[in-house]
Amino acid sequence: MSTSRKNFDRSTLPLASLALALSATALVGGCVVAPPPPPPRRVYVAPPPPPAPAYAQPAVDVEVQATEAPPPLPDYDQPPCPEDGYLWTPGYWAWGGGGYYWVPGTWVQPPRVGVLWTPGYWGFVGGVYAFHGGYWGPHVGFYGGVNYGYGYAGTGFVGGRWAGNSFAYNRTVNNVNVTNVHNTYNETVINNVTINKVSYNGGSGGIVAAPTAQERAAAQEPHVAPTSVQRQHVQEAVRNPALAARANGGHPPIAATPRPAAFNAPGVVGARGAATPPLRAPSAASPGTAHVNGAAQTNGTVPANGAAHVNGQAHVNASAATQPNGAHAPAAGARPAAAKPQPAKPAKAQPPKKEKREPENK
Repeated sequence: MSTSRKNFDRSTLPLASLALALSATALVGGCVVAPPPPPPRRVYVAPPPPPAPAYAQPAVDVEVQATEAPPPLPDYDQPPCPEDGYLWTPGYWAWGGGGYYWVPGTWVQPPRVGVLWTPGYWGFVGGVYAFHGGYWGPHVGFYGGVNYGYGYAGTGFVGGRWAGNSFAYNRTVNNVNVTNVHNTYNETVINNVTINKVSYNGGSGGIVAAPTAQERAAAQEPHVAPTSVQRQHVQEAVRNPALAARANGGHPPIAATPRPAAFNAPGVVGARGAATPPLRAPSAASPGTAHVNGAAQTNGTVPANGAAHVNGQAHVNASAATQPNGAHAPAAGARPAAAKPQPAKPAKAQPPKKEKREPENK
């Protein structure tokens, strides 16, 4: 073989190989599978944030539910603060025993310095009336817009404030005796809230009120449950049949007390228009002493409604229209007479009979 032939073969060899490869590709092109596309780029998508809660209730929240609205708030006077350090907790209607009963308002020692009381309230939700329990906290939270009075006008509290480790009382809205309580001030309160006796929020005839930004913030703060003496106060109320709404017609005879769970102590206040509570024996310390709104009465006078109070409990001898002047409260251990005895009429004096004398014999 010549040299030129060899050179030709070497130069055409790569071309032949390429042609052969193309021919083979053409023959099997229909069977070749294209490589898979590259995987899509992974992008992390954060989950949507949860919707903001409408209103977070405190830890001590719904305690009980009822299918009927609570009665209107009774009208009553606030008893005087017993001593420094007590805070006012307004009365309210509670549910138990198949009906509403009144828990009297009272002065209570807080569990620690710096906390304030947020009253409980009834709210209409989901077709029922739910009671949201009260609690202690650094600020007063939402209590349904209910105007409980004496500093609780429906929003916040204007009855006093903490000044260091002492509580200062606003005498404008609180009944404070400066002889017993020395840290006081006078501050005029302009009340723009409609004054009514509605005792629940929402529903037909209820108060239309929503929590403010400050009250929402207060709901997120640490809270303290009612104290043991406050729980005892509620237990005393539920055991007292005179405080049931069906018995007192919405006018409890014990509307407020100067100290918790002291329903028979001097200074107990009844609601205006309330019937007098059942007779209870007076204490041995003051037998036969009548108390009118907690003040001892020894002159035998009676209140305008004709009821003499013994140890803060009203005792009825007769109505004001028929009560004679100078009537006294019953003595210790005495029971009320079933009927007032009528004084006996004095017997009509008979003229002396003339003695019949026999005629003398002459």
